Amino acid sequence: MSANPRLAQLSAAGVSVWLDDLSRDRLQSGNLAELVSTRSVVGVTTNPSIFHTALTTGEAYIEQLRRLDTDGADVDSVIRTLTTDDVRRACDLLSPQFDAGNGVDGRVSLEVDPRLAHDTDATIEQAIELWKLVDRPNLLIKIPATRAGIPAIAAVIGEGISVNVTLVFSVERYQAVIDAYLAGLDAARAAGRDLSTIHSVASFFVSRVDTEIDARLEKIGTADALALRGTAALANARLAYHAFQQNFASDRWVTLADAGARLQRPLWASTGVKNPDYPDTLYVTELVAPDTVNTMPEATLNAVADHGNIPAHDNISDTAEQSRAIFDALTDVGIDLPAVFTALEAEGVEKFVAAWTALTEAISTRLTPKRHAE
Repeated sequence: MSANPRLAQLSAAGVSVWLDDLSRDRLQSGNLAELVSTRSVVGVTTNPSIFHTALTTGEAYIEQLRRLDTDGADVDSVIRTLTTDDVRRACDLLSPQFDAGNGVDGRVSLEVDPRLAHDTDATIEQAIELWKLVDRPNLLIKIPATRAGIPAIAAVIGEGISVNVTLVFSVERYQAVIDAYLAGLDAARAAGRDLSTIHSVASFFVSRVDTEIDARLEKIGTADALALRGTAALANARLAYHAFQQNFASDRWVTLADAGARLQRPLWASTGVKNPDYPDTLYVTELVAPDTVNTMPEATLNAVADHGNIPAHDNISDTAEQSRAIFDALTDVGIDLPAVFTALEAEGVEKFVAAWTALTEAISTRLTPKRHAE
């Protein structure tokens, strides 16, 4: 089967196409393999919400869950086993893309327990544990870009572990993420590690920014405010890409690159459009530039494949001035951007914790009561 031409064009423009979903049904049915062959998919991201949906619907996990219950596994162990098994299988499926691209793509992401988002030491400990448990070189451990997460990112990179930094909302926090990556690479180099084996992406969330800011603009209600709806998310992402270009052209980066270090690519996350008034491919076709990743839910992937208008050229570079003007206009009409980004980060963590809590409760009901009590 041939690859979809629109998604192939997106890939040719330097945007790696990743799927923001994983389930055992996808693995067993051959759906994920088909998306790799026909939709240019070269990576997979997961999160607690995705696993909650996967593990609580369908029958793909029932037999293994029963075996684990019989063996006396507790709730956390059951979830750990089910999710890491899926991630390991996805890593194996994508290993040809990993090998063909010299490790740039063919990646699968697995997140640390979101309840650890504000605990640096526990995040580091679990990241190392998950890395060893999955035991695949094309794994990415997801660590949130909270204040506690930033030092954890540096420490885990320093251990030679590849990291997907998640829940990045502001350019200011993104700068801290880049600094943590570079600090981790410095530590890894000092420890004699092979920098070429360490990879990272920084997941910059897109649609949630418009959702939050649009609601505030509508509350303000002036003509100037309403005219700015749907502009914030793209401006924010484009400013992030500008920061990426600047940081990864610095003397510090050149020194690390000469030692074998790899770029920490920006990854556009939360690219499913929430507002039906906006084009359903908005956060894909308007964010095209080299050395980026776009991880899409399947609906967005299919929309791009069907009618996405992929630009012939990079449409992010050289947009920093225009994007700053949009931010200035947002501030002028009364949007408190730092407050927005603080709220979005807190909400992001809370949503993932809620999904994880719901998952543990759902799995608990399927285990033998006495084992759960123990």
